[in-house]
Amino acid sequence: MPKVLSSKTIESKKPSSGIFSFLLQFGVVAILFFGIGFALGQKKIDISRKYIVPQITVQDQSVPKNQNIDFSLFWQVLDSLPKTYYDKTAIDGQKILYGAISGMVKSLGDPYTAFLDPKQNSEIKGELSGSYEGVGMELGFNKDKRLTVMSPISGTPAEKAGILPKDLILKIDNKDTFDMTLPQAVDLIRGAAGTSVKLTLAHDGSTDTYQVEVARAKITIKSVDLSFKNDAKGHKVGIIKVKTFGETTDGEWDEAVNQIQLQGAKAVVVDMRNNPGGLFTSAIHLGSEFISGTIVKQQSADGNIKSFSADHQGELSKIPMVVLVNGGSASAAEIFTGAIQDNKRGKIIGELTFGKGTVQDAVDLPGGSGLHVTIAKWLTPNGTWVHTVGIKPDIEVKLTSDDVKAGNDPQMDRALQEL
Repeated sequence: MPKVLSSKTIESKKPSSGIFSFLLQFGVVAILFFGIGFALGQKKIDISRKYIVPQITVQDQSVPKNQNIDFSLFWQVLDSLPKTYYDKTAIDGQKILYGAISGMVKSLGDPYTAFLDPKQNSEIKGELSGSYEGVGMELGFNKDKRLTVMSPISGTPAEKAGILPKDLILKIDNKDTFDMTLPQAVDLIRGAAGTSVKLTLAHDGSTDTYQVEVARAKITIKSVDLSFKNDAKGHKVGIIKVKTFGETTDGEWDEAVNQIQLQGAKAVVVDMRNNPGGLFTSAIHLGSEFISGTIVKQQSADGNIKSFSADHQGELSKIPMVVLVNGGSASAAEIFTGAIQDNKRGKIIGELTFGKGTVQDAVDLPGGSGLHVTIAKWLTPNGTWVHTVGIKPDIEVKLTSDDVKAGNDPQMDRALQEL
C-alpha cells in the first residue's frame, strides 16, 4: 500500500505542481485497487472455507471383544462422508458419532432402549428431579411400537389441553413420529416456557385425529399430594395422590404417611391414576408401607428371577386401603398396584392400566451423554408379566369426559364406598 506523504515531506522536497498531481492521482488509484483486491481476497477465503474438507480423527478403532464384526465398512463410510458430501458445513464429527451410536442402539428394536445426547440426558434427569420446561406428559409406546401418551401429568398444560392416556402422537409440529425414538420425541416436545408445540393425535381405538397447540410451561411436580375425605359413616380417609415416582417421592410419601397417622385417618385411598411411573426403587418403597413380603420380581436375560421385598417396616400395614388406577397408570405405578393386588392387601378400582413391564437402567457416559437400556422384565409377586397387557382392576369403574366436565369422580366415590 502506498504511503500518504505528509505536508512536511512535500515541502522539504519542493516538487513541481505536475509531479504533485501525478503522485496524488497514483495514490488514489492504488488505494482503490487495494480495497477491491482486499474485498475479493476475503470473498475467496470465505468460499475456500466453505469447501474445505473436514478432517475427522478417530482415536480408537479397536473391535469389541467377542464380537465377530468387520468394522472396515464403518471406517470407510466415516472416511468418505467428509470428502464426498456436498455441504461441507454440515459435517460435524460429534453429531456423526452420536448419530452412529443412536442407530446402533435403535437396531435392537426396543423403543425404551435409547442413546441420549448431553442435552437429552440433562432433560431426562430434570424430569426425575421434578422440574423441567415442557407440556407435562410422559411418553411411551403401544404394542405396535407407535409413540403414545402414557399419561398427562395432573395440572399441566397437556392435561388442560384434553390429551388423554394412550393417545397416539402422530405428528409433532410437522414431523411424523413414525419410527421416531423416545429421546427425539421428548426433544421436539420440550422447549422454553411460553413457546408452543402443535400435536396431531388420535384417541385410543379411534381413527379420527385431532390437533392441539399446547403452550409450554415450567413444570414443577410435587409427586405426592395428601387430602382427607369422609366416608359414608363419617370416618376420616386419607387420599394420597401419587403423580410420579421421582427423586423426591420417597420423602414426600413418608411425610404424607406421618400426617395420616397424626390426623387419625381410619383408611387410605392411594390414587395412582395418570401416574406414568419412574424409579423402580421408589415403587418398592411405597409398596413396603402396606406389604411385608414380595413387592416385585425381576427376570434377567438369562431367565433368573430375583425377588424384591419390602425395604422397611410399613406404618400402614393394617389400615384398610384401595388403589385407584386408569389407562395412564404405568411402569412403577403398575409395580405398586400389582403388589397390592397379588398380596390381596386391598381392592384395585378403576380402569385397565397402561402395561409397561420392562426395567431400564440409566448409564451416564463421557461428555454428558447417556444410555437408557432395558435390562430386565419386571413381574408381579405372582409372576405375571403385564407388558402391553396391563393390570385389570378388581372393580371396574369408568370415568367419562362428561364426568370430568361435571366435576364428578365415580371412581373415587366407589373407593370410599368400598372402604
